[in-house]
Amino acid sequence: MKTTRLTKETILDLAVVDRNFPDFRVGDTLNIAQKVKEGAKERIQYFEGDVIDIHNKGAATTFTVRRIGANGVGVEKIFPYYSENIADMKLVRRGRVRRAKLTYLRARLGKEARVQEIVISKAAAAKASKKAEAAE
Repeated sequence: MKTTRLTKETILDLAVVDRNFPDFRVGDTLNIAQKVKEGAKERIQYFEGDVIDIHNKGAATTFTVRRIGANGVGVEKIFPYYSENIADMKLVRRGRVRRAKLTYLRARLGKEARVQEIVISKAAAAKASKKAEAAE
């Protein structure tokens, strides 16, 4: 299903409104579990990479994840946020960036293409976990 055809009604019909995904921003590293159909079988395929782009368009919201694959080749995937094909999403680490779009990383190689990690103190992590438990 194309993302441009997703409306509020179709999202309600698909029952994917309540996405229990972590709050993520550009620069964060995500591990995304995507459902893949091969013939009659269905399996889960994992894709881990940095979020380089987020397009907030309501029901058609998408985000782009980039990783460096085999032989140093960059691989990008665009995921619709409300897709029923996304089984799970985990936040691996937070990134410290000063841009809304990280498309400049496409031209960088090796260590230049790294995103600096945000280091969270133990007290702040405990406070965040209490806040998450209270929200549930």
